[in-house]
Amino acid sequence: MKALFKTRLGRLRLLGYLEGISLLLLLAVAVPVKYILSDPTMVKAMGPVHGGLFLLYIFNTLSVGVEQRWKFSQTTWKVLVACIIPFGTFYIDRKILQQQDI
Repeated sequence: MKALFKTRLGRLRLLGYLEGISLLLLLAVAVPVKYILSDPTMVKAMGPVHGGLFLLYIFNTLSVGVEQRWKFSQTTWKVLVACIIPFGTFYIDRKILQQQDI
């Protein structure tokens, strides 16, 4: 397996993991703290981080799609939809991106 930082596809895979982890932290830690302890600090911090990673994932997906010459109707749209579905980036990494990075 190539190092994640060396290729655009590797960086996209890394962004997918980071985006999924940020959503997990937001939903499993920050939101409960906000509502149980009445402290919105973590949501205010994690929300923009997750949003930024989400946008980076979208832009990098489009960039990698052009570079790898993915057919939009076969691959690119699936990778884009993955970031809209909670934890979909983990699934799409396993089903599509990991096979592309061989």
